[in-house]
Amino acid sequence: MIKNILTITLNPTVDKSSAVDKITPERKLRCEQPKYEPGGGGINVSRGLSRLGISSRALFPSGGRTGKLLEELLEKENVIINPQKVEGETRENFIIVENTTNQQYRFGMPGTEVLETEQEKLFSCIMALSPFPELIVLSGSLPPGIEPEFLRRIVRSTKEKGAKVIVDTSGSALSEVLDEGVFLLKPNIGELARLVGVESLDNESADEAAQELINRGKTEVIMVSMGPQGAYLVTKDRNEHIVAPAVKKLSTVGAGDSMVAGMVSVLAREGSFSEMAKMGVACGTAATMNPGTGLFRKEDAEKLYKWLCRTKH
Repeated sequence: MIKNILTITLNPTVDKSSAVDKITPERKLRCEQPKYEPGGGGINVSRGLSRLGISSRALFPSGGRTGKLLEELLEKENVIINPQKVEGETRENFIIVENTTNQQYRFGMPGTEVLETEQEKLFSCIMALSPFPELIVLSGSLPPGIEPEFLRRIVRSTKEKGAKVIVDTSGSALSEVLDEGVFLLKPNIGELARLVGVESLDNESADEAAQELINRGKTEVIMVSMGPQGAYLVTKDRNEHIVAPAVKKLSTVGAGDSMVAGMVSVLAREGSFSEMAKMGVACGTAATMNPGTGLFRKEDAEKLYKWLCRTKH
């Protein structure tokens, strides 16, 4: 059993969600009572792990009143937190659901700049952890002020201390950390295409692209997220397509983070890669069954996981 798990979220948020009957311009819209939830890639992974009975530590920059609210919300969910104080205000995202159509509108704020001195404090805090984490999840976007090289530095230094690094990010940050090499990567099919320098991929060519990255030493395991089609698990010696169970989808917010949480929960229990992939798809699919930003319910994820284990792919 792996006990020391760290999630790192460099651009955390508080997700504020509400609903309205119909979105109409130029009119005052009467919204439902807002709901506040913690957000940001690694933070959501820690939240998901907590629901699955796995303990992890969530490290993130925290600033201002929103940062304080974020910390309080996480403590209510029994997530172990390691907030690093910064001058800027922690950002908020806003999600609104139109009840008449069930359409969801998501407004993502950029976050405030993380100063170089604050980045050094973050890095020092990570490297000073004792006992040092065995699994580290780097997930989410980068805030203003933090360059992709900072992420690569974290990967390089934590690998030197024996940690296995799991990455779920995008763009130049993803390319940068791959140049360093990671244990596990979770791109969607579009991100995978960009990593290998092609315009697009289909199911068959996605497997070849993933194998190419593994053969080049960029990663050991790739879980290609394919939305409603499920996911592809690719390692050096195996390829497995996990079909997503058919469910009534209410929201896709947090589905990717929920997938990572499911995967890490199996790695923590030292299960197989196949079990890891199935639990990832189960948790990701379960998250789509809930409205707003609610992630997944444990009972939904476990039911879907059992179905996936009985199903031949």
